Amino acid sequence: MKRPETPPRPILVRALAGEATSRAPFWFMRQAGRYLPEYRAIRATAPDFVAFCLDPEKACEVTLQPLRRFGMDAAILFADILLVPHALGAGVAFKAGEGPVLEPVRDAASVARLEQGLSGAAHALAPVYETVARVRAALDPEKTLIGFAGSPWTVATYMVEGGGGHDFMRVRGLAQREPDVFQGLVDLLVDATIAYLGRQAEAGADALQLFDTWSGVLPAAGFERWVVAPTARIVKALRARHPGVPIIGFPRGAGTNLKRYAEATRVDAIGLDAGVAPAWAASELPRHACLQGNLDPLLVALGGEAMDTAARGILHAWRDRAFVFNLGHGITPDVPVANVERLSAMLREWRREEAP
Repeated sequence: MKRPETPPRPILVRALAGEATSRAPFWFMRQAGRYLPEYRAIRATAPDFVAFCLDPEKACEVTLQPLRRFGMDAAILFADILLVPHALGAGVAFKAGEGPVLEPVRDAASVARLEQGLSGAAHALAPVYETVARVRAALDPEKTLIGFAGSPWTVATYMVEGGGGHDFMRVRGLAQREPDVFQGLVDLLVDATIAYLGRQAEAGADALQLFDTWSGVLPAAGFERWVVAPTARIVKALRARHPGVPIIGFPRGAGTNLKRYAEATRVDAIGLDAGVAPAWAASELPRHACLQGNLDPLLVALGGEAMDTAARGILHAWRDRAFVFNLGHGITPDVPVANVERLSAMLREWRREEAP
């Protein structure tokens, strides 16, 4: 009896594995969000944002919405990087006009209290894993499902500062004055993140992304200790448990530290923010790493020829490497839907063999 043929791997997974695909696979950070009227309609039914993220039915629906409109090659799980501290008992809340608010973690006693919550985190995050399973079941097999988490440094900034919109003085001060205390918090987040992403892979995520949104605020030595080292530990553990699941690292603002990050962490793909010159990335970053990025979200808001020209510049610069087209950060709420339609159409039509 002839064995059934194994379906081909999705184009985005092939790119993450280092294949120079015939066209540019693409997805956009924050592609599910406030710029979509269908998202806003569902969001209005769930005033508590944490509860919204932990509602598998609603989270599944908003994860899938942008693919129905634009045909991206991947869905990214709708969740929030602060669900991990929420599950540990950090008292996360989202307040209108203020953003996330957390109970500050600034001493050894607070870290010890959170460590007690590690055993119960899997139960608290079970709705996320259900969302992953629902999305994977609903997705076309040719589409990739990306799971994600915040990296330990970035998540720790919110926990120490007690929220967002800060100048990072408290978290950087704690890391300098009491490095052992801060190391304990980072170690806790490493363990929690490994478990969290591992369960997402088990539930059906085809790839995983680590968001280190605030990595760029650290000097070189701090970047090495608080960004590179924890990320390398997470990648090593996940690769041992889920060797077929590629990992994307996004150290926003890392600048010239990107090369060190790619070499030391061995992520499969490296996300680039809009401040990175595409030509520099193509020539300087290790060839083992697929490139992902890095169109300025402002240009998607503006649209027109400015957006088209910048997008074509990225496609041209990376035509000889494996890459995934994305933005340099998330879609902003003011982006017109028509601009995303236009950009998506361009990307679907681009072919590597036709590139100049």
